Amino acid sequence: MLELDIEQFWVDEETAHEDNCFSKNSKQVALGIRMSNECVFAELGEEGEPWGYTAPERRAELNKRYNEKALKIVGRKLLNESLPQKRKYSFPNYREIGEVFGGKYVFDGVTTWLQGSLHGEKELEKKLDEIEKMNLREFILPADWDEKCRIMYEEYGEKPRDFTDIRGPVTLATSVFGTEDLIFLLYDNPELARRFADTISNVVIGYYDIFQVESGCINDENHRFSFRDDNCALLSPELYEQFGYPILKKIFDHCTPKPADWRYQHSDSAMEHLLPILARLNLSACNFGPTVTVDKIRKYMKNTRIDGALAPFTFMSNDEEKIIAEVKRDCEAARVDDIRGLNLSTAGSINNGTMLTSMRAVMAAIQNYGRY
Repeated sequence: MLELDIEQFWVDEETAHEDNCFSKNSKQVALGIRMSNECVFAELGEEGEPWGYTAPERRAELNKRYNEKALKIVGRKLLNESLPQKRKYSFPNYREIGEVFGGKYVFDGVTTWLQGSLHGEKELEKKLDEIEKMNLREFILPADWDEKCRIMYEEYGEKPRDFTDIRGPVTLATSVFGTEDLIFLLYDNPELARRFADTISNVVIGYYDIFQVESGCINDENHRFSFRDDNCALLSPELYEQFGYPILKKIFDHCTPKPADWRYQHSDSAMEHLLPILARLNLSACNFGPTVTVDKIRKYMKNTRIDGALAPFTFMSNDEEKIIAEVKRDCEAARVDDIRGLNLSTAGSINNGTMLTSMRAVMAAIQNYGRY
């Protein structure tokens, strides 16, 4: 096990995130890992469903016990211990993007999945016709939206959240239309595929514009937009150039047109083949799959913060030797030409079974191998 000066680590961590982790004042690689609520069960030897429902009172109790352990192992509390405020009122639900395209969000007891209903080109074309004629605001917002939002503002001084993140566009398209059907469509009917992509762009921009007004964020100086698109890896560069890239480009150009605006892409899949295309979007930060390592990303994206690239399964294995080896690899890549910009994180979710001792191993590896 590597030596770790915990107090010095957190002192150096304070400046590591400056300038989007590119600051020349930073002493070491930034740490993006703060664990997750899912990890309490294995750490504490407690039964529970990491991705399912945990009563607020039990959640607060588990997190408090976890934080007591975290203080001893990594020197900081990591999880929220507070109970959510009990309220008489709440914002009403609205229809999500998948529903615009005829899909349904189904909870399987653990998590929620978008299930599509479109089969074949004729059904897709019919749905696109419907969407083009749709009053999007009337479709997605319930009839009592304005009244309930007024109450929320009067009671709690809150407005609805803005809309700056989607799961897609390839993931969205494969969910509502089917993976094989989308790929066949791109080859067999590129004109309809282009119309499908245009409609996705227009719907997302419609959501963004509606909630910029509803949230009161429309006059903010800086804006942001993020994509979570695991399924982008399924498309070849040619097909992604045809379908995925135009959607991101159009949405970023509309929602985040200024250099200081925030543009983000997450895809915890093997999508290295898409890096040259994504690089043209001038991403502010990215989080890609564990095979898409820092050196590969930096070849194309010199100014993009990299959130990664520790494999979640390596982290969850709690094999300190393997964890240190991967962190060392990425720290060394971040120091090439003194580019920096690494926010040492997992290339995907942090799962139950990942122990606090593994986080400590990451910290030690950064302190020993990630000094600038």
